[in-house]
Amino acid sequence: MQASTDTQKLEFNKLQKRLRRQVGNAIIDYGMIHEGDKVMVCLSGGKDSYTMLEILLNLQRNAPVNFELVAVNLDQKQPGFPEHVLPEYLDAKGVAYHILERDTYSVVKEKTPEGKTTCALCSRLRRGSLYGYAEEIGATKVALGHHREDILETLFLNMFFGGSLKSMPPKLLSDDGKNIVIRPLAYCREADIAEFSQRMAFPIIPCNLCGSQPNMQRQNVKAMLAEWEAKFPGRLETMFKAVTNVAPSQLADRELFDFEGLEAKQRQMRETRIDTLDLLAREA
Repeated sequence: MQASTDTQKLEFNKLQKRLRRQVGNAIIDYGMIHEGDKVMVCLSGGKDSYTMLEILLNLQRNAPVNFELVAVNLDQKQPGFPEHVLPEYLDAKGVAYHILERDTYSVVKEKTPEGKTTCALCSRLRRGSLYGYAEEIGATKVALGHHREDILETLFLNMFFGGSLKSMPPKLLSDDGKNIVIRPLAYCREADIAEFSQRMAFPIIPCNLCGSQPNMQRQNVKAMLAEWEAKFPGRLETMFKAVTNVAPSQLADRELFDFEGLEAKQRQMRETRIDTLDLLAREA
């Protein structure tokens, strides 16, 4: 029995260290957090945002730079939402927090036709509320809990249904230029986050508004990626690496690459090559 307990502790320590290392690497690679930053951690009550907060709290204690963390939950006034859960959890941990009350639930239910998914409108309203509040409290960064699979799912959703090759960048400047959004879990596997959340016994609050919608295309894409990973282990890691290793000249976006100017570049390269050959000939 003791051996089994020791093994579980060892595995949990490995998991925790892996998540901390991946979050730390993402923060360094993309310059997510700097000295004096006030990071608004968007806490939904799901496994991802709980894990993000826990890892950031640990990094805050050990990081070479000083930064502030403040948790913010958007209470969207969904029926049956357990309003006491997050305040009790955050009070017990001694984390500074705000509960932002916005009745986006009623707006989403009113504006979304029967049978249609609510995610798009809900996401826009939630994002607008949180971005605006970040400015109010003087937050310099807005931290969202999207992980590796979220990024890949969004990539395929945009490819399949939006006709664009884009996803969720680890660091983003909002369209109005007022907020910098960071995704510290960008390198983390969803399976690791789920296991960590279970081991930590976070008080999970399910999303009753959209979490169980059967016609969500995201769920279909998630299932597709899970099937690929089961058949070809490591495929998701390779696909995520591709997101970080883009070659614009090998795609077809005329805004990202000057295809029209290739002839001029070719002439320049030829002239340079000829000049070099002449110089070598004279030296000989």
